[in-house]
Amino acid sequence: MKRSKILAAALTGMLALTGVVGTADKASAASPDHIVSTAKSLIGVPYCWGGTTTSGFDCSGFVRYVFAKDEVSLPRTAYDMYQQGKPVSRSALRRGDVVFFKTASYAPVTHTGVYIGNGKFVHASSSKGVSISNVDDRYYWGQRYVGAKRL
Repeated sequence: MKRSKILAAALTGMLALTGVVGTADKASAASPDHIVSTAKSLIGVPYCWGGTTTSGFDCSGFVRYVFAKDEVSLPRTAYDMYQQGKPVSRSALRRGDVVFFKTASYAPVTHTGVYIGNGKFVHASSSKGVSISNVDDRYYWGQRYVGAKRL
């Protein structure tokens, strides 16, 4: 390996360790089509509180797993994920955006999923496992919508 490539790799590693290069920078390489495809391929996986594998997911474990398939590292909780990326208005949602909801009183953001287009998102539901729901569902999700981020 050439000395310049070694130095570049070392510098990138040091910057990542110091936080100068964050996970959002890697996210720009994520393909929305691949993100959506990966998310949809997991439909039917059961819900498991704290789950992070195809044996069972919770909501943030699911989103984290999907983005990891595109080499994007995300924090473990929905709330911490909400601190990442660029805010996106509800009217500007695109496939591959991450949507967030408040489903419990203990935190401002408690649920997350992957937007797949046409008002739908894939998420790990505690009642249905990985499934598709409507962001604007007037009986549940629409009332609990907090925002979205593009990673």
